[in-house]
Amino acid sequence: MVSTVDVGDVRLAYTGVGSGSPVVWLHGSGPGATGMSNFGRNLPAFADFRNIVVDLPGWGSTPRPATDEPLIFHAAERVCRAMTALGIERAHLVGNSYGGGVAMRIAMRHPERVDRLVLMAPGGVLPADAPPWPVGLEHLFAYMAAEEPAREAMAEFVRLMVFDETLATDALIDERYEASLKAHPELPIPPNFGDLTPDLRLIEAPTLLVWGREDQTVPLTWAPRILHGIPNAELRVLPRCRHWVQYERAPEFNHIVREFLQGGPTAASEG
Repeated sequence: MVSTVDVGDVRLAYTGVGSGSPVVWLHGSGPGATGMSNFGRNLPAFADFRNIVVDLPGWGSTPRPATDEPLIFHAAERVCRAMTALGIERAHLVGNSYGGGVAMRIAMRHPERVDRLVLMAPGGVLPADAPPWPVGLEHLFAYMAAEEPAREAMAEFVRLMVFDETLATDALIDERYEASLKAHPELPIPPNFGDLTPDLRLIEAPTLLVWGREDQTVPLTWAPRILHGIPNAELRVLPRCRHWVQYERAPEFNHIVREFLQGGPTAASEG
């Protein structure tokens, strides 16, 4: 069941599931994305955590406030306000793509609020030669720019997100397409997500990067800048997998992430 919390300029939508140490789940920016569409199939494996699955501003059930801020910066502050309103002083953050960028921004600006950080092919850190954009981002931006997006364009986008295209079912395509029509981003193309590169060194939290080897949206070749920029980061690469790691390789993802989150208190919490 979707709930909302007042974060000042908008009521942020979220789904709360389970009890225990808090985990905040932050979705990607693809058309039709919502917190539960990204992470719904992972949550049963994390029932012993307090899971807060967010719809970021402009996606799902959260409206988009008018802002000139980069999207990642704006969303990160609203997630922090939501954590405060929900009585969560400190949490693990799990972020996919754009949501990974939001998670990194929180860890940079509010390190005291982050225990462990899990990032799946996160946004916000580009190579020096971008654009041109990878094919997945090209399709994402084209879909955002369309006045009347077509279902077949959504089907092409979803098929690019997974290595095993049998996972791009008609039901999934229809779900994402209908959601995209209700919350079309109406953003400049490409959007101003914000550049996190200069502040990667500020991330104190132990960080797990999880990447699909065949990712065509945020390619594995973009990973080293983040891996070497964050002081305490490690990288796991899953073969025969594209951008939706948590969806396409859910059992392996759940195992890897649970093991990481249960790795014990961080230095900050020990102090």
